[in-house]
Amino acid sequence: MIWYLRKNNELDYEASRILEEAKNEGLDFKVVVPEDFDIIVTREDRTSIRFQQEKISLPKLILSRTGSGTSYYTHSLLRHFERLNVPVVNNAASIESAKDKMYSTQILQGQHIPVPKTMLVRFPVNSEIVDKQIGFPCVIKVLSGSYGKGIHLVKDVAALEELMEFVASLNSPLNILIQEYIGHSPGVDVRVLVVGGKILGAMKRSGAPGDFKANISRGGIGEPYDLDEESAYIATATAKALDLDIAGIDLLIDENGYKVCEANSAPGFEGFEKYCNINVAKEIVTYSKYRASSF
Repeated sequence: MIWYLRKNNELDYEASRILEEAKNEGLDFKVVVPEDFDIIVTREDRTSIRFQQEKISLPKLILSRTGSGTSYYTHSLLRHFERLNVPVVNNAASIESAKDKMYSTQILQGQHIPVPKTMLVRFPVNSEIVDKQIGFPCVIKVLSGSYGKGIHLVKDVAALEELMEFVASLNSPLNILIQEYIGHSPGVDVRVLVVGGKILGAMKRSGAPGDFKANISRGGIGEPYDLDEESAYIATATAKALDLDIAGIDLLIDENGYKVCEANSAPGFEGFEKYCNINVAKEIVTYSKYRASSF
């Protein structure tokens, strides 16, 4: 039995495909959500999880695809499974690292993996420092987000100050990053899928007309992309640095090479299967089966 942990019971493309491939492989995959569980800290470790208020046998593996939407409760649940020696893919620490864009950038920089120059905003915002250290245009990001949400391109000091005034006016101001804008190939990036330390393939994504974000979910299009030695190394090194078994690594194309835009712990792959003709769902199921066999 493998438990497929999701944020909710609504099956999207990726969930439907993974379940389809699991069925083809004769594997028993069960979709579960965090609300199904209660955690009890007790000496009786193997029964310290309740599923829908009942004791239940533990699975051979947890396949977690909660991604950037992983809540504190879900992190606690995953850590508890790990304490019970249930393999978790991806593990709680790696999900948390990928979710926090500032932390993941710090980790990658520490491993000498190229990333855009990045600042964590503090209020009141000093526009002169931003201009001097990052420059304009620049990219504004919330610390946690996906599918291109919470990302804005700011062209000048006036636009930055206007946006920051709005953010500061909120009852709970957001934690925000200011990042160097890589304008060599605007509206284009490269999504690399890595599973078990191996590259499945890469897709060049081009955003909708006038959109500097290259997400397929926002109307962009994709095409297969041949990685060179540098980009292949950066993608695998990023997954390794963040300890991600399954990762979607987004690379920005710079005039001098590549920089890591972000790493995703639960990457969508509908566009990847459509444009690159790679059975990503089967690869994820095969890797899950391999990891579960050791438990």
